[in-house]
Amino acid sequence: MDQKKTMNVDLLVDAWYVVTMNESRDIIHRGSLAIRDDTIIDVGKTSELETKYIPKRRIGGDRFVVTPGMINTHIHITGEPITRGYVPDDTPFMENVFVWLCTLYSVQRPEEEIASAKLASVEMLRSGTTCFLEAGTILHFDEVFEELSTIGIRGRVGSWVWDIPPEPSVYRQSTDQAIIKLQRQLEKYHCPNDLLSAWSILVGHTTCSDPLWKAAKTFSDQYDVGMSFHMSPAEMDPEGFITSFGQRPIVHLADIGVLDHKCALTHAVRVSDAEIDILAEVGASIAHCPTTALKVSYGITQVGKFPEMVQKGINVSLGTDGNNASNYSDLMRAAYLVAGLFKDAREDPQMFPAEKAFEMATIDGAKTMLMQDQIGSLEVGKKADLVLHDTDRPEWRPLLNVMNQLVWSADGRGVHTVLVDGKIVVEDYRCITLDEERLWADVQSMGEAVAGRSGLPDKAKYPTL
Repeated sequence: MDQKKTMNVDLLVDAWYVVTMNESRDIIHRGSLAIRDDTIIDVGKTSELETKYIPKRRIGGDRFVVTPGMINTHIHITGEPITRGYVPDDTPFMENVFVWLCTLYSVQRPEEEIASAKLASVEMLRSGTTCFLEAGTILHFDEVFEELSTIGIRGRVGSWVWDIPPEPSVYRQSTDQAIIKLQRQLEKYHCPNDLLSAWSILVGHTTCSDPLWKAAKTFSDQYDVGMSFHMSPAEMDPEGFITSFGQRPIVHLADIGVLDHKCALTHAVRVSDAEIDILAEVGASIAHCPTTALKVSYGITQVGKFPEMVQKGINVSLGTDGNNASNYSDLMRAAYLVAGLFKDAREDPQMFPAEKAFEMATIDGAKTMLMQDQIGSLEVGKKADLVLHDTDRPEWRPLLNVMNQLVWSADGRGVHTVLVDGKIVVEDYRCITLDEERLWADVQSMGEAVAGRSGLPDKAKYPTL
């Protein structure tokens, strides 16, 4: 017997279309993937692969479109999933962040943060996101990290680190305390070969002293990890840096030696042309959160320069932010938004075509995560992180242009099966690594408890009888 027909694999995944996101962006009609352990070992026509491999299990079929797992490069997995929607949608930026969000985060207990992180992870997995970059706002870090490791999602995470704001008191840290906290986190949880690992993450904005910024950069280099932080969604950050240093934020951070290709800046709405040039020169990435920008009224369609960033060669990826900012963790919805916002803002239909929007959700996200050699596309040698989209649904038919359909028609509700690291974590629309019904009940009761303990008023505008 021909040896080529007897190669054993763990999985053979079949599809109507395989969207590879490889260098030439091939889409394979009637395609399959062969997976052994956690790795893709072959991608090609079903007719060819089914003669080469003997799979332990064969999944998928003619009704599925298979894509790489999406990569959410900015999400708060604690604090907000469990209080989703409690913050009114008409609060100004400063009130939104410092009155509402910081308060809601500060009163959460370990079991509530764990439930919140699980909820965020399940929502991401069930809508096709297989990897995330956490925003650095976890309070009970040890407890959350341990429990999150059981879910089967890939991520890079960090605890709440800053050294300037005095409130809420539970987050108050001196510069030395903040540096020690960040270093301990990396010493204990730097696990680059595991699904979950720590990054050098700061809250950012105007909350960090120069010594803390520099320490975070030192740790990023020492442990060879990324560095992430919020910056310039609104005028608060540029105004704060100009008042303190006489420089805009990105200019100042470049001057003190913080910025490089390992940096991921979230938001970057209120940036100058000179700051964009700096970001392009150092090779930093931007995590763009379009829904947050709309809901919290950052003004991205008036002042946002994301097309210019891409034109300058800056890597721009997508995030969903917190569940009181975008209120969802479905990255397909963010891709839909980014494909449309700047078409309208610039009155130019060529701005961010569907193909570019999906690149931002996949391969560009992998670059932000410093993992472009491992994830973000379906190629031989890469991790088997992939999504099966069910096309036996009204939003998927007729299927005439796969990329248009993925970005403009579909959303995460059509995700049927998800693999991370070669393991099935979502099957038949359900996350199989935990008890979903138990989770729904837990987060409901815990969310009500957190809202009650916060002392913040219920601002729902319609009366509940």
